[in-house]
Amino acid sequence: MRPLDIQPIGNELAVKWSDGTEAFIALEKLRRACPCAGCKGETDIMGNLYKNPEQPLTPQAFVLKKFIYVGSYAIQPVWADGHATGIFSFEYLQRVATE
Repeated sequence: MRPLDIQPIGNELAVKWSDGTEAFIALEKLRRACPCAGCKGETDIMGNLYKNPEQPLTPQAFVLKKFIYVGSYAIQPVWADGHATGIFSFEYLQRVATE
């Protein structure tokens, strides 16, 4: 399923999906679900997970400055604290919205 429209509204990201449903994702939830290697870690060929030490997030970490479309399959949020490496596929974005 693809989003027809994505807009930040207050402290949420509003998504209108191609099936007519809508989702409202809290920006804090979105940031904490960041799938980048720095946030979630990365796995080597043997299945070992390597992850940075947990770091406290400041209030700026939950302020969405903008998002960029990545091809026709994802968005990349840019947060006020400078973090911008997470790429949310539309499939993953939908999962985050329903969790």
